[in-house]
Amino acid sequence: MNKIEIMEALKGNLVVSCQALPGEPLHSSFIMGRLAYAAYLGGAKGIRANSVEDIKEIKRNVNLPLIGIIKKVYGDCPVFITPTMKEIDALVAEGVEIIALDATNRVRPDGETIQEAFPKIREKYPHQLFMADCSTFSEAETAEALGFDFLGTTLSGYTDYTKERQLPDVSLMEEIVNKLHTPLIAEGGISTPEELEMVMNSGAFCAVVGSAITRPLEITKRFMVAVKK
Repeated sequence: MNKIEIMEALKGNLVVSCQALPGEPLHSSFIMGRLAYAAYLGGAKGIRANSVEDIKEIKRNVNLPLIGIIKKVYGDCPVFITPTMKEIDALVAEGVEIIALDATNRVRPDGETIQEAFPKIREKYPHQLFMADCSTFSEAETAEALGFDFLGTTLSGYTDYTKERQLPDVSLMEEIVNKLHTPLIAEGGISTPEELEMVMNSGAFCAVVGSAITRPLEITKRFMVAVKK
């Protein structure tokens, strides 16, 4: 798919995040593939996935645009979403339509900031689509200036300086839509269809929902809170 086809497929639609980390009950590429297929049957127009192994399996099950990431922890560095060129290289080799990476102002494992790292990434892969996972408006503003193809609110509430933000961070979404020009992929803490509707009404280009659809352990915990009351 070229950029125009990808944009047309995703505009105004739902992307489902199919991820499970080691130690979680659904950690299995086979299961992620089936979850992606279920999301496709339900009407999702894109999938966000973690790891080359999961992406390969998901591709066997669905033909939808993929937002690919690789979560990799390097020591005590807080940046772990596609944190180095090594992960970028692997995702490009796998042919994912959009590569998402941490675009916060935190220092990356190689000691660089996103302002230093992304120009090198863009120079190496001028035709690849990239999504900036941000936590604040200033980070989104920087990402737009750097030339990211999509902005995301993915990390609002997950950085030390945004922990108090209420999710989904609709105010951040609205600010990005109203003040910037790069398409916004709204993501983070969207838990109900009503919240998704609110997010889309903010002017987001499309939205990603993950835990509320594909993580039954977390869904069960939410219902258990009601039981205990």
